[in-house]
Amino acid sequence: MMKRLITRIFERHDPIMRRALTPAEARAWIRPSGGDHSLYRPGELFKDRNFIQNELPLKASAVLVPIVERGNELSILLTKRSSHLKSHGGQISFPGGRCDENDLHAMATALREAQEEVNLPETNVEVIGAMEDYETVTGFSVAPVVGFVNPEFDIIPQQEEVEAVFEVPLGFILDERNHQIESLRWKGADRHYYVFPHDEHKIWGATAAMLVRFAKLVNEYERCAA
Repeated sequence: MMKRLITRIFERHDPIMRRALTPAEARAWIRPSGGDHSLYRPGELFKDRNFIQNELPLKASAVLVPIVERGNELSILLTKRSSHLKSHGGQISFPGGRCDENDLHAMATALREAQEEVNLPETNVEVIGAMEDYETVTGFSVAPVVGFVNPEFDIIPQQEEVEAVFEVPLGFILDERNHQIESLRWKGADRHYYVFPHDEHKIWGATAAMLVRFAKLVNEYERCAA
């Protein structure tokens, strides 16, 4: 069963949920090993230190990677940010945001933001751990907290921030044929980023990169177990 497999993976990957329970103050001073800086210049991260433009401390944030359970069918819940937002308007993202002073750790931030953005009750989420933090080109250190979601709740998007809420089948995310890479010219260099074209939505950037990281965790574990 896929749920049991994913749970087992995170029992090994994030023992005692150390990553999920790390406070923002500590995470802000630790540069993640992966992020936009390493994907944008594959293989050149350690050759060009000047490319890492963000100074410490980073802006600690967290997102929830919500795996929705409907019997044996699993999907990933995502949001489309409101088009009028000045930052990342219209982009696809996980529920999440910057850590507040009252948040004890990354998990608290992810759960709070999910409730605020889509009305997902904390009691409907079974957190199983977190992946490594991801550094964005805008200076955020994002903790991807992973949890299974009971869909028995009313989705109410936060009007100021969320334009739409939708789900993508887990099988689509795990299929490596859907892990596409595109590039653009930005500040004098070629920048690379992951893309998942799905129906009318284009999932790209940090959200797509974290989905690829999740898929690799699951797929590599399955290959090793085979």
